[in-house]
Amino acid sequence: MPDVGGASPPPVTEKRRRRWLSPLLRRILLMNALPPALLAATLLYLDQYQNGLLAAEVESLRTQARIYAAAIGEAAARPRDDRTILVPEAARPLLRRLVEPSPNTQARLFDNTGLLVADSRVREGPGGAIVTEPLPPPEPRDAFAGTIAGIYERVLTILPRGAQDQMLVDVNPNAPSFDWQPEFGGTSSPDRREELRLALEGGVRPYIRRTADGRLLVSVAEPARSGAASVGIVLLTREAREVDARLLDIRVSVLALFSLALILTVLLSLYLSRTIATPILQLASAAAAMREGEGRGGSVPAPLLRREDEIGVLARDLQTAARALWARIDANERFAADVAHELRNPLTSVRSAIETLRRIEDPVKQRRLLAIISDDAVRMDRLINDIADSSRVDAELSRTIATPVDVAPILGALGELHAATRDEEDPTLEIEAPTEGLVVRGVEGRLVQVFRNLIGNAISFSPKGGHVVMRARNAGQVVEFIVEDQGPGIPDAKLESIFDRFYSERPTGEMFGQHSGLGLSISRQIVEGLRGKIAAENRRDASGAILGARFIVRLPAK
Repeated sequence: MPDVGGASPPPVTEKRRRRWLSPLLRRILLMNALPPALLAATLLYLDQYQNGLLAAEVESLRTQARIYAAAIGEAAARPRDDRTILVPEAARPLLRRLVEPSPNTQARLFDNTGLLVADSRVREGPGGAIVTEPLPPPEPRDAFAGTIAGIYERVLTILPRGAQDQMLVDVNPNAPSFDWQPEFGGTSSPDRREELRLALEGGVRPYIRRTADGRLLVSVAEPARSGAASVGIVLLTREAREVDARLLDIRVSVLALFSLALILTVLLSLYLSRTIATPILQLASAAAAMREGEGRGGSVPAPLLRREDEIGVLARDLQTAARALWARIDANERFAADVAHELRNPLTSVRSAIETLRRIEDPVKQRRLLAIISDDAVRMDRLINDIADSSRVDAELSRTIATPVDVAPILGALGELHAATRDEEDPTLEIEAPTEGLVVRGVEGRLVQVFRNLIGNAISFSPKGGHVVMRARNAGQVVEFIVEDQGPGIPDAKLESIFDRFYSERPTGEMFGQHSGLGLSISRQIVEGLRGKIAAENRRDASGAILGARFIVRLPAK
C-alpha cells in the first residue's frame, strides 16, 4: 500500500477565486451606467452644440450692430459747439434702411443720455401718426416639436449647469418680452447710469432670452462713434429662428437616444432578471424541495451548477450542503441502529442471566451469573459513555474556537505517563518529537484524547515486550503525527472500516467488552472536525510481510 505520509491534502469542493470585479457586479454596473452615460453624452453634446450656434449668432449680430453703429456715426452725427450730437431726423430713415434686409431684426438707437432716438419698427404714417410695425409672428410649432422642446427644457431645469451656460442662455418663460429695452432715461438710478456708461464704452454683454410665446431672442449693444466720441448706442435684437430649427433637429436625435436608452434599460433589466432573479428563485425552490425531502440533495438545476459566477458558487454550495446534511442524517440513522444493536447484546445477556439465576440454587453458578451481569453492566456503562462522547464531539468542535496548541509537551507527558504506569511485560513507548514547536490549531483536550486513543490502540495490539513508536514533525502547512506498533497489522480490506463506529475486531486474548469500538471513530471525528486527516496502513518489510500497523494524523499548522 502506498505511504499515506505522502497523501494529498483534503479535496476542496469549490475553488474560490478572488475577483476584483465579479460577473454579477459587471452586469449591474453595465445596466446602471450605460443609459446615464448615453443621457450625459447627448445632453453634453446638445448643450455644446446650442452654445456654439448661439455664439455664432451673437458674433454675427455684433458684427451687424457695429456696421449700423459706424453708419450712424458717420451719417447722422453733427458737430455742435464743442461736441458731436445725433441728428434724429437723419438717424431714423437711415436706421430703417439698414434694417430692411433683415426682416427678423429690430434696431433701436439711444443718445448719450439713454433716451430713445430711433426705432426701426416705428415710423411716421399719414398725417404724422406713429405706426409700429411688429416683427413677423413666430412660426407655428407642431405638437411634436413642442413636446420635444418642453421635455428637453424640463430636463435642463433639473440638471446643474455652469455659470457660463446660465449667462449665455436664459430659458425662463417669464423673461422680458420682445419689446425689452434698457430704460436709461427718466429717473436714472446708479445701476442704470453704470449700464449706460458700459454701453457707451462697448462693454455690455449680449442678452439672450426666450419669450413667453417661445421666441429665442438675441440682443447686442454697440456704441455709435463719430471720430473718438460716442454719440449714441445701437441696440440690435434678432429672433434666432435658425438656431431653434437646428436645435429641433438635434432634440429629435436626443429623443431617439432617450428611446434607445430606455429600450436598453428594459432589455438589461430582463437580462438581469434572467441571470439573477430567476436563478435565485430556482435556488429557493430547490431549497424548499430539499426541506420537503425531495431529491436528497440533487434538486439544484444542473445549469445553475455549471455557472461560473456567484450564483454558481451558491448553487454548488447549496448542493454540497444538502448532500452533507443527508449524509449526516443517514449516518445518524446508522448510528442509532448500531447503538440499538450494541446495547441489545449485553441487555440480552443480562436478561438471560437473570432468568437463569431465578431457576438455579447452586451458589457457585449464582456467583458466576452475577459476575456476568456485573461485566455486562460495566460494558453498557462504558458503551453509553463512549456513545455520549461521540455524539458530543461534532457539536463541541462547532462551538469551540480552535486555538494554537503546542503538541510537543503533550506527547512528552503521555510518554512519561506510560513509562510510569506500565507493567514489566507491557510494550514500551518511544516518543520521537521535538520538545517544542509542534503548534497546531485545535482544542487541547480533544487532541489529548486522539493521541491517547492511538497510543492505547497500538499498545493493545503489540505483543508483550513489544515496542510502540510515536513520531511527530513539521511538514510545511501541516504537522504530521505517526504511531507505529508491532502487532498483526490490519487486513487490507479493513484499512478504512476500522474507523467505523463499533468496529469490533480486537487483539487475541483480550477480554470481551473491554472496548466499545468507538475509539478510532471518535478520533476521526475530532481530527476531521479540526480540518485534519487520519489514515491507517500496514508496515511491511522488503518481502512484503506485515511488521505492524501505522496510523498517520495530519493537522493544520498554526
